[in-house]
Amino acid sequence: MQQSRWKQRPAQSTWGDFGPNDQLGRLNLLTPQKVLEGIAEVKTGETFCLSLPLDLPGGTAMNPRRPPPRLAATRRGEYPNMTYPLSRDNASLTDIICDDAVTLALQYSTQWDSLAHMGQWFDVQGNGQPEMVFYNGYRAGVEIIGETDFRTGCGCSQGSHLGAKALGIENMAQHGIQGRAVMIDIKKHFGIARFAFGFQHLQHIIREESISIGQGDLVCFRTGMDEAIYQMAGHPDIDYLNTHFAGLDGSDPALRQWVVDSGVVALIADNPAVEILPARPMNDDVYPSHPLHDLCLFRLGAYLGELWHLSALADWLQAHQRHAFLLTAPPLRLPGAVGSPATPVATV
Repeated sequence: MQQSRWKQRPAQSTWGDFGPNDQLGRLNLLTPQKVLEGIAEVKTGETFCLSLPLDLPGGTAMNPRRPPPRLAATRRGEYPNMTYPLSRDNASLTDIICDDAVTLALQYSTQWDSLAHMGQWFDVQGNGQPEMVFYNGYRAGVEIIGETDFRTGCGCSQGSHLGAKALGIENMAQHGIQGRAVMIDIKKHFGIARFAFGFQHLQHIIREESISIGQGDLVCFRTGMDEAIYQMAGHPDIDYLNTHFAGLDGSDPALRQWVVDSGVVALIADNPAVEILPARPMNDDVYPSHPLHDLCLFRLGAYLGELWHLSALADWLQAHQRHAFLLTAPPLRLPGAVGSPATPVATV
């Protein structure tokens, strides 16, 4: 039975397909069978860390709203709890302890977007009144609550920041992220020029490498940006990064239809948005600023992974004439968060 949050759903969406109160979206397709399919791709037992160091890219030039992490010692009274002698009696010096804390923008470096990361104005009740909603009709100000209410345009204070009371990253963590993943190596086939990667480009790679992508798979796109970020060592050359490296063309109707039809659970890239931005307008009227985010997070309940460190794995797969692997990539189980750092592991 349809729940009361919405009476009509967006085109190309899965709202209600997994139940009236679903908060997982396509993560429902990451079944035990898909985990077994991922395990079946393990041939050598070698592992690859797919996370950048979480202090990269460095600075705030890539996103001024996301500062790099700041580490500090916890406190033991007036003293920092770092290289602290637990026994302060010189006659019985024994243990030394270190304990620290971090202030971290959850989507600064290698990350997952939750389904609460981006929504849209949409007429869920069919009454001609668009509302601020997220996947499966969960509402801004009701289930996803910030300290300011922007629904009426007044910017009124709501008091505390409560975060995502639905669709938070903890749902993703509790379900678990492990299964069959596939590498699409854009750099290998098209180099590091900046361009909008569309369906024709994808089909070229799939045909050339005889790649099989099935429902419930996780798909990784290597552009080479991770290597450049690593080499810049915390001092990103934004002009260079903004004029090189591909991004998915979220405005390409054929690519969008492939995402819909394929049943993939997540799209993952080594760039900061998966899609290329600014995006091409999708029509002459109103269109989303992030069309792939709109399709995946808002409509389909498919997840986006950004700024992953994919190049070493991609090179290994190329050298061994492989494209699939087991991916294990849980986010932090942090209730209410709309995104999370990740330290994914690929097992080949």
